[in-house]
Amino acid sequence: MGDLRELLLGGNRGFSNRQRRGFPWFRLGVLLVAGALIGILFTTIPGKIKRGLRDLRAPKTVPIAADEADLRRQIESSLRAEMEEKLEMELAAISKAAEAAAKKEPEKEREDPEDETTPVMPSAPGAVSDVRLLRHGIPFKTEIKFDKGGIASRERVDAASYVAFYQLSLRLPAPAKTLAELETSNDHLSKLLPGLPGLLAKAEVSAWYGKLYDNKMARVRKDATLLSELISKHNFFDCETMLNLRAENGRRVFYLQADMDVVSDGSDGDRLPTMPEAIVNSTYYQPFTSYAWSKKGTVPNPIIAGWERRIKDAEKELAERGTPAERKKWLRERLAYLKRGVADLKCRSFLIAEHDPFIVLPVALLAAHNDPFAPKAGDFAVVVYGDKLYPSIVGDGGPSYKVGEASLRIAQQINPRALSNNRPVSDLKVGYVIFPGSRDSERGPPDYAKWHQRCNELLNEIGGIGDGYALFEWSDTLPKPTPPVVPPAVAPPTAVPSSTVPSAPKDEKPAAPGC
Repeated sequence: MGDLRELLLGGNRGFSNRQRRGFPWFRLGVLLVAGALIGILFTTIPGKIKRGLRDLRAPKTVPIAADEADLRRQIESSLRAEMEEKLEMELAAISKAAEAAAKKEPEKEREDPEDETTPVMPSAPGAVSDVRLLRHGIPFKTEIKFDKGGIASRERVDAASYVAFYQLSLRLPAPAKTLAELETSNDHLSKLLPGLPGLLAKAEVSAWYGKLYDNKMARVRKDATLLSELISKHNFFDCETMLNLRAENGRRVFYLQADMDVVSDGSDGDRLPTMPEAIVNSTYYQPFTSYAWSKKGTVPNPIIAGWERRIKDAEKELAERGTPAERKKWLRERLAYLKRGVADLKCRSFLIAEHDPFIVLPVALLAAHNDPFAPKAGDFAVVVYGDKLYPSIVGDGGPSYKVGEASLRIAQQINPRALSNNRPVSDLKVGYVIFPGSRDSERGPPDYAKWHQRCNELLNEIGGIGDGYALFEWSDTLPKPTPPVVPPAVAPPTAVPSSTVPSAPKDEKPAAPGC
């Protein structure tokens, strides 16, 4: 931004040794463009956050249960993270454009009329086509058509003289419903779960499959209308099916088949009192998960230190006289959010994606109230991949336009190379067998042995596990506290006759140790 500052103050060195002629139109133009971009940016981004939060706080016709308040916080956290990331990207783009403009010198003025190039008529009209791949591998076909027109003063006022048409073609996939369709992705399914063929005979496609693709279409329409970056082809076709299954004994099952992305959120001072500084100070790391419980111990959540530093920085900037009004408005909203987050981190604990096995479902699905097949945070689930069965719970809520996410713990068990930016399974070969209504009545810290037993019982209710297969057993990977150093034994003192020891007065209490 130093070059931008020099440009605005009129001190660009590129012009210092050159005779200035006339009014500096170039500098004025750059100033106006940069000012307009910055004004639009700081006007629209905070406005989007405010509108998103206003919609979030809008009263609903259906009351939200107390244990689903975490979903509200999850939506707010995701919205803020998305907007802040966009803010930084746009600020970087403005800075880069300003630096490039500041370094670019005007074309050298011609002093000899004989050097002028003879003007020519425009090229013959016609169509120019191009085909290239967008960043996400989407073929982008363009055609620009040039036709002959009238004089410029007439064409300028004719709306039909300069028109753009944009057409995006997508195919909406059909949900898989039969065992044959599902086993094209995993031929172990009926062997792992011998009761699955019977369940599929009466399966119904979940209404959430249609809602998922409605959400995808809405996002594509919005981004295409604004000429924004589109959802990737991979994430558009990320769901093979969503099925409602019911066993003869009445046990309900929500079956999802998709790929697997990685989630690395969560924090808990009781079980993980220290975390890397890069995470503690990150503005993107989400310390919350939808599944949470009242804090049991006294060790503070390690994320609190980073959030409290951010609060101090925001308060300092807010107190500065030179901070613009729009920026102050944004800072006040940010402070309110950070303070609520710190209060939550002090009294609640959350899952830790690096150590706890859990899956993620769209937050709208977790908040549904009128669908008996819709899972909730805390419901037990079994992840099926290849010939393995992994017990887990529904632990977090994600975006409404994508599915197929699991904690880093599950992801790295399936693929050791998995990271937050490297999904373990790209193909639609992961089955998520979820048992709606199976969650415990009281939430608490993860108990992997209990989760294993409960998932085993639930699988037995729908036909059990096939011969030769078993449910995976998770081990505790959390770092263990260092045992205290025990001092060497000291010989007891020589006994003294009781008659020589003065007794304490009856109305006085013995002094506490160390007093």
